[in-house]
Amino acid sequence: MLKSLLTAARLAVAPISVTLLCITPAVAAVRLPKVLGSHMVLQRNSPVKIWGWADAGETVRVTGDWLDAAASTQADADGHWQVSLQTAAAGGPHVITVTGENTITLDDVLLGEVWVASGQSNMEMPLIPVSGAYTGIQDAEAEVAAATYPQIRVFQAGNFSSKDPLDDVEPGISMYGIPPAPCQWRPCSPETVPTFSSTAYFFARNLHQELNVPIGIIDSSWGGTPAEAWTPAAGLKDLGFTEALQQAETRPQQPDQKIPTRLYNGMIHPLRNLRIKGVIWYQGEGNAGRANQYHQLFTTMIREWRKAFGDEFSFNYVQIAPYNYMRVNAAYLREAQLETMALPKTGMAVTMDIANLTDIHPKNKQEVGRRLALWALAKDYGKDVAYSGPLVTESIVEGSQIRLRFDHAEGGLATSDGKPPSHLEIAGDDQVFHPAVGMIDGEELIVSSDQVSAPQAVRYAFTSNATPNLMNKAGLPASSFRTDHW
Repeated sequence: MLKSLLTAARLAVAPISVTLLCITPAVAAVRLPKVLGSHMVLQRNSPVKIWGWADAGETVRVTGDWLDAAASTQADADGHWQVSLQTAAAGGPHVITVTGENTITLDDVLLGEVWVASGQSNMEMPLIPVSGAYTGIQDAEAEVAAATYPQIRVFQAGNFSSKDPLDDVEPGISMYGIPPAPCQWRPCSPETVPTFSSTAYFFARNLHQELNVPIGIIDSSWGGTPAEAWTPAAGLKDLGFTEALQQAETRPQQPDQKIPTRLYNGMIHPLRNLRIKGVIWYQGEGNAGRANQYHQLFTTMIREWRKAFGDEFSFNYVQIAPYNYMRVNAAYLREAQLETMALPKTGMAVTMDIANLTDIHPKNKQEVGRRLALWALAKDYGKDVAYSGPLVTESIVEGSQIRLRFDHAEGGLATSDGKPPSHLEIAGDDQVFHPAVGMIDGEELIVSSDQVSAPQAVRYAFTSNATPNLMNKAGLPASSFRTDHW
């Protein structure tokens, strides 16, 4: 069954690719970027940009059927043009007409919520098996069969590494036997979703079900990529990453190479004129061996994206899951991700409880998407939902024990298995950590060990492969943490 789904996905993409090849020679005087097309979703109740190319000096008029008047402009000396349209409340379908020497009609346009999904393999991982690495999510066949959501629209940006910042996405290279990306908006269906990002799909599905509005989700991710590849050159320069910058500037153009800054150039920069509600991000495994750099790097990347889009949009991300990493302690990378929450309008979905220690690609992407959606529902849409697991805020030494206080512990702490909190360690001034026991005291946790009479610091699940049990009453897990900076 899954094999037939992959075949169907290939067939669904192939005709689009052929059509594009056929129409490419007849370039119209007025044209649009690929991300503006029929079946797209535009951000509701917002000023949105419609942009493209035409002959220099050509007058371009853009109308939306929900508006009383058209917006018009003239293409500049380089042929670029741009107008702003004010969108209405969620709904559709609508029609947008772009007129110059020729006319382009965009049909079946919906107004709703638009999000970009990016990162590395755990974001790219599709619903169905396509390779030895991507072996399919849990319940893949049932999920694909149920994926008929005509008001969710999906757009796949191609995997394309570019030496220079691009103004349009490219179909990119073929990955895992899947043809290059169609780079077209398509309604979510069992035919269009099998090889789409599973995390992005489940995030969009949760938003759609809770908000009852159209959702547009753009997947622009690539497996095995470090954050440097997604960071604009200006950000790497500010960080003093001279070696990464040198690679970006001197290596030849190679569309299949994950070179610093070049995935930003080819896969994010072309989207910068879109009005979006926010970004979801799942990455970090590619930087696990350089965790000491990640907080600054990740923070800089987010700031640079917001600067490019001209908007302080929400940026919600997934903390990497426990896994048997070799020779590195990935808890430090999780700590860097935790620290990044100091940046405004960020949120972190914790996955300490849904890992697979022998598979870096956990299969429960349904829950990952749900937890990302909880952050959006609470922070962007004003829903009264629990959205984060317990996050430690204070450590108080009380004689031979340490009391820990948490945010997001309303109603009391709990454990997923009903047993005492696991994976706790405690240390004194000698900085030697010993196994510890924890006792839940309402919304607080008391930690102690017979081997440490004068404790100074606590660590929780602070290894690569710890799968601990602390959570809140909403069933959302606590992040790994340490109270020391040793």
